[in-house]
Amino acid sequence: MTVVIRNVLLLRIARCILIASPLCTVEASTSVAQNVAPPPVVATHPPVQPVAQPTAHPAEDLFLRLGKVGLDPARVYHVRDAHIDRPGLYLTLEDGTIGFTQDILGRATGALFEGEGEVLVFPPDRAERSSLALFTGSAILEEKISFGYVRFNDGTYEDLKPHLKPTADATAFLSKWTTQAPDWAAADAFRLLETYAALLPSSEPSHEPAREARQDRILHSRLFGAKLGAFDIFYDSLSAEQVQVLQLTQAEGGSYYDIWMSFTPKARGSDPTLPQEVGPDAFEIPSYKIQARITPPHRLEAEATCDLHIVREGQRALLFELSRYLLVTGVEASGEPLEFIHNPSVTGSQLARQGNDMVAVVFPRTLKAGERITLKFTYGGDVLSEEANGLLAVGARGTWYPNRGLRMANFDLVFAYPPEWTLLATGTRTGADEIRPDNARPNATRPDGAPLTPEELHSRWISSRPVPVAGFNLGRYVKATAKAGSVLVEAYATGEMGLAAPKVAPGLASAPGKNLPDSSRPIPPFSDPSSPARNVQVVADRAADAVTFFAERFGSYPYGSLALTQAPGPVSQGWPGLVFLSGYAFLSPEELASRNLRPADSILARQTPAHETAHQWWGDLVPWKSYRDQWISEGLASYCALLELEPEDPAAFRLVLDNYRDDLLQKKGDRRMSEAGAVTLGQRLNSSRFPLGYDLIAYGRGAWLFHMLRQMLRDDATLASQHSKSASPPSNPDALFMKILLSVQEKYAGKSLSTRELLDEFAARWPKSLWFEGKPSLGWFADSWIQGTSVPIMELKNAKILHPKDATSATGTIVQRDAPYDLITPVPLYAEVPGKPLVLLGRIFADGPETTFHLRVPPGTRKILLDPQATLLRQR
Repeated sequence: MTVVIRNVLLLRIARCILIASPLCTVEASTSVAQNVAPPPVVATHPPVQPVAQPTAHPAEDLFLRLGKVGLDPARVYHVRDAHIDRPGLYLTLEDGTIGFTQDILGRATGALFEGEGEVLVFPPDRAERSSLALFTGSAILEEKISFGYVRFNDGTYEDLKPHLKPTADATAFLSKWTTQAPDWAAADAFRLLETYAALLPSSEPSHEPAREARQDRILHSRLFGAKLGAFDIFYDSLSAEQVQVLQLTQAEGGSYYDIWMSFTPKARGSDPTLPQEVGPDAFEIPSYKIQARITPPHRLEAEATCDLHIVREGQRALLFELSRYLLVTGVEASGEPLEFIHNPSVTGSQLARQGNDMVAVVFPRTLKAGERITLKFTYGGDVLSEEANGLLAVGARGTWYPNRGLRMANFDLVFAYPPEWTLLATGTRTGADEIRPDNARPNATRPDGAPLTPEELHSRWISSRPVPVAGFNLGRYVKATAKAGSVLVEAYATGEMGLAAPKVAPGLASAPGKNLPDSSRPIPPFSDPSSPARNVQVVADRAADAVTFFAERFGSYPYGSLALTQAPGPVSQGWPGLVFLSGYAFLSPEELASRNLRPADSILARQTPAHETAHQWWGDLVPWKSYRDQWISEGLASYCALLELEPEDPAAFRLVLDNYRDDLLQKKGDRRMSEAGAVTLGQRLNSSRFPLGYDLIAYGRGAWLFHMLRQMLRDDATLASQHSKSASPPSNPDALFMKILLSVQEKYAGKSLSTRELLDEFAARWPKSLWFEGKPSLGWFADSWIQGTSVPIMELKNAKILHPKDATSATGTIVQRDAPYDLITPVPLYAEVPGKPLVLLGRIFADGPETTFHLRVPPGTRKILLDPQATLLRQR
């Protein structure tokens, strides 16, 4: 969850993570290449047996060879009418020259093609077709190519052999490409290491690659198209989404890896409205024990012990994310040292696919499914920065412990840190912090030269339940407290705003802080006229009010306490029990007004504590399943903050919703911001075409989607009361909406939630008056609104009031313009009767450009109104 103020004029609430990289406060690189259990793949070629390599570091040697492999001068051919087909994509090498790479462990791992060819990829659903069309102008990728560099790990070379013939152009081909080919090899070295580590010498007496390892198939094609230029296509049988197409693009603000499309080919009979869900990971980490020493303003040293549960059979190399600024000095399994490779920097298309820096740990034998292993990582480096006096950016240079992204786990954290700082972490503090001798800095001094006490505090934090990720914050704070029932709420701030934007990598963190001692540190001077410390009590009170409000609707607060700590820059981030809160959230309305924010943005700044508190339920207690489902957390937290605001200030509630809509309708070039893509594209929405797309779609459109669902259920309650004997307004028109959300929380607490599962929970209680075509399914809502991008124009045409003898009725046509031809919208119609409140007639499903209706209306009806309460995301 983050709050970002763009150019001091635009504030957006955002949660920064796709693959959760703990310790970070900016938007994550898009990641869709998570390792998951593969679908059945038939091995068409016998496995190559391991090749003995007498070397002290076989995995490192293999990794370096995979990343620098060049062309084999003896294997350059003329190729004609060859095909490389994978589910969902087709690559044809019509006529040209192809050279294969030198063998690694007895087989070719790549090839370079020059000539005439074609690639064909069919996106499977509306969102992916729209995404592809945004970047290419077409809903199908059909492109002539003149060049391709391909990496693979299967029998592709053998498949192409029947189409190969000797060529007289080998010398010229090698002269042109020999020096360049190794430069392209590095991008796939980590992924190929996962495959070929299984063929290294094994400590097992009898070693054969497992069946699951042989089902591992990848194909990475770097192509040059006649119209589209250079782009990459991936097929990976072990990925969450097996087919992915992307392109490096230069645009304002820097370089972007635009993901044109990403999907798993649809199985027959599968639901076409939503992407297929992610399967289980390759391995799980149910618990961590981390001992860390922090030396502000930069240094962190740690030992991280994690318990592994192996899910996928046949692995030898396991990948973890860890900042490249942390030097790994050792990895052990049950006390035995393991070979590891810490990538200095993940760049290019691999960064776009996997997000962060990585560590590969290579085992001396094949791992078995169900096996449990304990790993210990030892590492250290500079991953913190001081952005203002007493205000650190924790995680300024990447993720601080080896992790697998957003995964539920138990954490036991022990920190050693200087006593002049206040430390807050995820989890429950166990007892008081202990003062111990600091042998690491016996003669240390303050920045002003004054000596430091040669002691350090030791603090232990244990998670009371599994949480997605873990982190900490450190500062010289002023503290305020409030109570929400039995829940202790604390706010911490400094005397300076610290508005320098942190230089951070993708990430998130988690878990509650409890029983924190009062800070005895001196209050820093108010060097900024808009000091956050002046309003720290207001922030604590707002957060406590939010805890009370949400607990009454979504169940008890999930953690022991809540700590809100000031973070540098315009970014906020909510973790379970611990919130990094932008300095803007600590400013008074007058101070916000002095910064020339729009009225709606000032409201959002004041509502940031409520937004981040809502994430304690939506995002932390109930995390999202994949990047495609992250919009649930962001959209629901944004809308929940508005729900808390609505009773106090309905006009402000309406203003924020209107601004969310207006922002979607703003133009960037010749396109509206709404066209950045569907909410299910997640961080892919930030692209060269729409650098702020994720903020506007996930939070703005996401909030509107929940508003539409809520308003439909409110209308059903209103109609039911109108038809009852009392005909009085419903006492609580939001009862069903809140009941559904409470049931989601109860069912998915501690589990991940997908868009499909969320809609299933709504559909299970969806009232019959809102069934489309006689079915409770919300597939129409998923296809039209969740997978769609439109903000349509809606109006009435030819509306007439008829007065027959026995009843009054109305006819007319609902028109949908600036929208897809198959857009389905449940449109509320009202009757205007002089001297009476507006009467809800019902909701009519507008299906397509024009839909006629015929309704009974109250006597005296003068006019039919379409959605006068503004419950639909439409142009006004």
